[in-house]
Amino acid sequence: ACRLPAISAFGGLSAAWLHGIDVDGCNPIEVIVPKGNKVSGRSGMKVYRARLPEDEVAVAHGLRATNILRTLEDIGRRSSLVEGTVVADAALQAGLTELSTFTAWARSRRGGRGLVNLRAVAAAAEPQSESPMETRLRLVLVLAGLPRPEAQVSIYDSQGRFVGRPDLYYSDCRLGLEYDGAVHRESLAEDNRRQNLLLEAGVTLLRFTAGDVLSRPAMVVAQVRALRASAGTRDQKAASSSASAGTRGVRGVA
Repeated sequence: ACRLPAISAFGGLSAAWLHGIDVDGCNPIEVIVPKGNKVSGRSGMKVYRARLPEDEVAVAHGLRATNILRTLEDIGRRSSLVEGTVVADAALQAGLTELSTFTAWARSRRGGRGLVNLRAVAAAAEPQSESPMETRLRLVLVLAGLPRPEAQVSIYDSQGRFVGRPDLYYSDCRLGLEYDGAVHRESLAEDNRRQNLLLEAGVTLLRFTAGDVLSRPAMVVAQVRALRASAGTRDQKAASSSASAGTRGVRGVA
């Protein structure tokens, strides 16, 4: 058996799971022990040797685990930007910490592997994100050089009536984006009604599946980029037509 020292704590994804975040916290189980300890990992367990101040430890479900900020830090340092942000978004959405607090924490840390990635995760995090795939969709766009869309923006029609709240939204071109998970027929019918209301309110809506986001990100980016470009072209034409009409009106008065 592997006997862990009393001052060790669960860390990484295992700590995130103990804090209530929907991640796989047992593959492997992650444990942090103070530097200099001779405990080694075993099958199904990953041991990290690192500084572990008591003020960075919390009790979750009766077990010692890194507190939420140290947990997000360790994951942000070790994971990819995308997967680190997925966990950070989930923590923020659950109210486990505030974005400003996490950002300040990331900025205050010094040295060590993964610091740049940690700070990038803090900069990319979004408290309004409501699902891991929504986060991944947002980052597919941002990492491709597109502007960062807003998350969960409420849309109203010309009469001030609420018509929908797309997962992601570009207000400059009235383009909404949604991640489509597995849905029941009733949910699909409601989504269709909502999409029709958004269209009537002048909002174009694109829907993407997990397969699109994970396996066809270039297609996702191309479709969003094309619609943003076409919206810009329409706006330019409308502005040009309006200016021409105004000029003609002035000439007619003179």
